Amino acid sequence: MELISWEDFSAVELRVGTVIEVTDFPEARKAAYKLKVDFGADLGVKQSSAQITTVYSKEQLLGKQVIGVVNFPTKQIGPFRSECLITGFYRPDGAVVLAVPEQEVPNGTKLA
Repeated sequence: MELISWEDFSAVELRVGTVIEVTDFPEARKAAYKLKVDFGADLGVKQSSAQITTVYSKEQLLGKQVIGVVNFPTKQIGPFRSECLITGFYRPDGAVVLAVPEQEVPNGTKLA
């Protein structure tokens, strides 16, 4: 494991947002959804691709608060432009479980 400095960590913008739209992403190499996430008035709505189809249905994701990295450069994933990275944890079977706040907080709130 590589150690990072507090300065490195403070540069990462981890913010909470609410999933407002979920669609299939059939062009993705691995099964994925396209998500639109509302990160509040200052950051607005950002889109992301997430390989979470084995754990979550579209209905389960809609309205769910998630934690995303919002200061990565845009990444082209096939025909889709991902504007943030939604965070999660790998299970032993390789599926991803989302990192989420325990209680609802305002969209755009920064991880402390």
